[in-house]
Amino acid sequence: MPGPEGISDLDKNRTLEQWLEWQLRQVRNRVRELEIEEQQELRARQRARAEQSWKNQPRRSGEMAVLHRGGCGLYTSELGYLTRHEAIIALAEPDIEPCQICTPQTGLVDE
Repeated sequence: MPGPEGISDLDKNRTLEQWLEWQLRQVRNRVRELEIEEQQELRARQRARAEQSWKNQPRRSGEMAVLHRGGCGLYTSELGYLTRHEAIIALAEPDIEPCQICTPQTGLVDE
C-alpha cells in the first residue's frame, strides 16, 4: 500500500536493498584494493631487506660455495639471510667465493 508520498513500503525496501547491495560492492572492492596494496608493501619490504643482506650458496660437488647479495637471482633460497658482519666473515673463508654477477664484496670490505 502506498504511503503518504505515493511510494509503497515494498518499493522503498527494494530501493534500500539495491542501495545496500551497491554499498556492499563498493566496500568489497575497497577491501580487495587494500589487500593488494598490503601484499605489494610486504613484497617491497622483503625486497628491501634482501637487498641489504647476503646469502650463501652451499658447495656443490667440485665447486666452491658462493656468496651472493640477498637480491641476486642466480641463487634463490628460502633460508635466512646473512648480516653484513657474517658476509665479511664468509668472504674471508678460503672455500667461499663472491658471485661474479652480483659482486657482493663491493662496498662490503671497503667500509
